[in-house]
Amino acid sequence: MIHPLHLRNGRVIDPVQNLDAITDVWLADGRIAGIGPRPAQLRGDVKTLDCTGLIVAPGLIDMHVHLREPGREEDETIATGTAAAVAGGITSVACMPNTEPAIDTRAAAEFVIHQAERAGYCNVFPIGAVTKNREGKELAEIGGLVEGGAVAFTDDGAPIYSAEIMRRALEYCKMFNKAVLVHAEVLELTQGGVMNEGFVSMQLGLRGMPAVAEDIMIYRDIVLAELTGGKCHILHVSTAGGVELIRQGRKRAEALRAAGKPSFWISGEACPHHFILTDECLRSFDSNFKMSPPLRTEADRRAVLEGLKDDTLTVLATDHAPHAPEKKERELDQAPNGILGLETFLPLCITYLIEPGHLSWPRMLAKMTCHPAAVLGIDRGTLLPGRPADVTVIDPHVKWKIDKHTSQSKSRNTPFHGWDVTGRAVATIVGGEIKMSRMA
Repeated sequence: MIHPLHLRNGRVIDPVQNLDAITDVWLADGRIAGIGPRPAQLRGDVKTLDCTGLIVAPGLIDMHVHLREPGREEDETIATGTAAAVAGGITSVACMPNTEPAIDTRAAAEFVIHQAERAGYCNVFPIGAVTKNREGKELAEIGGLVEGGAVAFTDDGAPIYSAEIMRRALEYCKMFNKAVLVHAEVLELTQGGVMNEGFVSMQLGLRGMPAVAEDIMIYRDIVLAELTGGKCHILHVSTAGGVELIRQGRKRAEALRAAGKPSFWISGEACPHHFILTDECLRSFDSNFKMSPPLRTEADRRAVLEGLKDDTLTVLATDHAPHAPEKKERELDQAPNGILGLETFLPLCITYLIEPGHLSWPRMLAKMTCHPAAVLGIDRGTLLPGRPADVTVIDPHVKWKIDKHTSQSKSRNTPFHGWDVTGRAVATIVGGEIKMSRMA
């Protein structure tokens, strides 16, 4: 039996309720029992956590995580990845299907859920592959995957290359009210690329990946979403052109709704590395700065930041992509793409979004809670009474240094090792149970 909890005197922020106040939160039987005075129905002893000076928020959701299991357990397992999530204050993750084999069947989705339940750390929502084995040739069994627990669909790590397949995916997923998550890349333009194509790649003599390779695919999928009335979410947006295309797409969708005409869903996400780092970092030839999409120019970085500020980009996510050290320590052109993100997600967002004043706490938390929940259609991301008792308690002022050696992940591929940051989660509560606590 999970003991009832009383989170006392914290700054409670819930964007869904437009709530930002010093008050109490009560948890019982795995649900939010109430906010404010003690609920009348709550009887008996209650464990109290003093949250004075802390922020009490809905449990953070990271909708873009690679847990690697099955098939690449040398990089990460569902157990180690979810342990890293709760260490970072994340109560729910949605995991990508580029495993070996891919999550393209009902049984594969059920395996992920079963392994997550065995691990016992946080909620894991599998995302199904759009096409069989992520090969882009034939649609996967969308209905069966939904029955197995898949909450959205993507071939992430690879684009859905055929416009016809993408159209059918949007149509089929619309029947189940599920989103198609887009990895936007024209492969002919990026083949063999190591980093962003531009001045720095030219100076370093490294083959580049042009920004237009992302922009072209984003445009295609926005117009296909309008054609089908489907739900389309653009993953890890990294270019100024991509941000502007999503901005115009969202305006178009809103104009159609306002006119009472059939509309569509378009949303986009930003990852911390794309609004903090630029391609200048590759001058170090450090493979921890190698990712896909690649780090872009300062102008692109600023555009992604502006997209977050004006709500063109409504979701913050990590694209947590662990790789075993022996893989990342290869030559830059041979090393795989990707970095860790789960444990650095919140502190980097606090340090580079809250501290400079780019976003308020309610707006940033919305991008980490209710907005990803809306894309995925999951019953999470709010402190409304009766909802699942997933809560993140945050110390917004603590100063600390990121240390990759203390990570709960099996891998160590972060470019942020040794960085000084502000703020971190001090308690992670999943289903009313404390999964991580740094509180005295």
